[in-house]
Amino acid sequence: MLYVDDILIASKSRSTIKKLKSLLSSEFEMKDMKEVKRVLGMKIDRDRRSGKVCLTSKGYLQIVLQKFNISSDTRSISTPLSPHFNLAVIMSLKSVKECEYMSHVPYASVVVI
Repeated sequence: MLYVDDILIASKSRSTIKKLKSLLSSEFEMKDMKEVKRVLGMKIDRDRRSGKVCLTSKGYLQIVLQKFNISSDTRSISTPLSPHFNLAVIMSLKSVKECEYMSHVPYASVVVI
């Protein structure tokens, strides 16, 4: 028997979501938790007029600021990734030795936490 605590369904089409929920509920016992407000520790903000969804990791960032003794009233700026920027698996750390070395580099530990 398989137990799943939560499933997040996302689509531009409400009818697609309704069809999938109907199909799942016909096969599995489930409870609709309605619109999600947080996922993976990130707050979800929706702008329905423009059709945009924004994920905010403010809580996580506050933990990182505390770790590095940075005041929470420090001025923030927006730093979106360039559209052409692509991450790849080959860029990740390859060995335990590399991970150990990078764990002593403050910037890397902020990024890797």
